[in-house]
Amino acid sequence: MRITMFRKLMAAEFGEVRAEMVARDHVLSALGGRTPDQALDDGVPAKEIWVAVCDAFDVPEQRR
Repeated sequence: MRITMFRKLMAAEFGEVRAEMVARDHVLSALGGRTPDQALDDGVPAKEIWVAVCDAFDVPEQRR
């Protein structure tokens, strides 16, 4: 998954403003105590980050 797709999925799920806030501010234990943006910067695959966000926010399977 490309980062652009990750950003589109985040915006579709949370709305653009909240998606940016979640990516910037929400620390996820599944990402080693990093935010999604920090994980992206550290080279974690976007798909892995998306799955971690989905798990943390109980995103239904059909929208993953």
